[in-house]
Amino acid sequence: MSTYRHARILATLGPASSTHEQIRALVDAGANVFRLNFSHGTHEDHAERYRIIRKIEQEVGRPIGILMDLQGPKLRVGAIAGGKTTLQAGRPFRLDLNEAEGDNTRATLPHPEIFAALETGTDLLLDDGKLRLRVDRFGPDFAETTVLIGGVLSDRKGVNVPGVILPISPLTPKDRVDLDFGLDLGVDWVALSFVQRPEDIAEARALIGRRAWIMAKLEKPAAIEHLDDIISQSDGIMVARGDLGVELPAQRVPVLQQRIVRKARAAGKPVVVATQMLESMISSPVPTRAEASDVATAIYSGADAVMLSAESAAGQYPVEAVTIMEHIIHEVEHDPSWRDGLDASQTAAQANIPDAICYALRGVAGLLAPAATVAYTASGFSALRASRERPDAPILALTPELATARRLALAWGIHAVHFDVQLSNVSDMITQATNAAVRQKHAAGGDIVIVIAGLPFGQSGSTNLLHVATVP
Repeated sequence: MSTYRHARILATLGPASSTHEQIRALVDAGANVFRLNFSHGTHEDHAERYRIIRKIEQEVGRPIGILMDLQGPKLRVGAIAGGKTTLQAGRPFRLDLNEAEGDNTRATLPHPEIFAALETGTDLLLDDGKLRLRVDRFGPDFAETTVLIGGVLSDRKGVNVPGVILPISPLTPKDRVDLDFGLDLGVDWVALSFVQRPEDIAEARALIGRRAWIMAKLEKPAAIEHLDDIISQSDGIMVARGDLGVELPAQRVPVLQQRIVRKARAAGKPVVVATQMLESMISSPVPTRAEASDVATAIYSGADAVMLSAESAAGQYPVEAVTIMEHIIHEVEHDPSWRDGLDASQTAAQANIPDAICYALRGVAGLLAPAATVAYTASGFSALRASRERPDAPILALTPELATARRLALAWGIHAVHFDVQLSNVSDMITQATNAAVRQKHAAGGDIVIVIAGLPFGQSGSTNLLHVATVP
């Protein structure tokens, strides 16, 4: 039988992981999905990495997901004379639309939409929260502030406006060009940055349609206020702890992480925990104990995937980072208390047929301890509903859609298999299911396999059949 891991690993590609050899090593170490970060690199860079991933996918014989991460609107101050200046706490500082170089009294903020959304007393954070300003007076083209926390301000440093919904589209002109390029390549997921409200997802959906699944990156406090609606309209959720930790007190981030994971699980939407998971491994071959615990906490909470950023994109030890993450997941998933925690946080089923079937699946699996669950799915719906139940046995998702198989590579417990066999009746379906479980090394003769599907075949969202089969 195959060794099996329920939680998934999402690894970012970059200068440290761009060759066929490097990316194949990450796959062999345990990466399930790759992130193409469109904040960096050229279209040619991303196209080449995409080509390599698809070639490796053929070599290993299993679907590999590809997520494109859009940059989103980056709010930054303009140029500073000499490249940097020092702001003194208690001193006034002005932000305006004047394009002249800044100094220790003022700087350009080329974002009139920020001024339009300000209120007296609003805090502005510069350089990932290292500097803090309080707005005393403002107009359509300026803000007079007082420096609350001073320090060195350099060219082009970022600006955050916590607690304020900015009238900004999450899709900049650059993002729209990148999006067209990525969709033409054939990416499986689109990560949408700077999501503030459900309307942002609707705007992206109008452009993307069903060509890819949309992952909402939750990195703004405003998004938390609309959490249920954003989850409802998205296909997946990313807990983007970097920017979220800038705009919120650090002690609130772990609490929100747990809340977001719990709500995404309840909705049956894949949820990724991201940012600084093994940060020290950018330059060290081993993580800190705190980082290992951080990854473990995400797995204990039932997150679908954990993500590596600079660790795999630009670090000195990308393969080691994936390997360590794989080992941590393995340790947690073999801890009896891990299953206890998942069971305690299980979501109640709703009064509809697909939920009833998957609720029954969980109960039957708990009694019979099957070698595998097989979910027939065209859209991915049946497999995701099964995944929401967090069963012990692997979920073998059989789908005629290669795009669906690749998208499901990010989902908890799912081993997606693309197949093109025509099914004419339930008997054929059961035969194909047991054969697939054996071929994928999840079952052997005499083992029990639970099969779920929708009749008639190929109709999305029609999960209405559960069958217990014995492998001949």
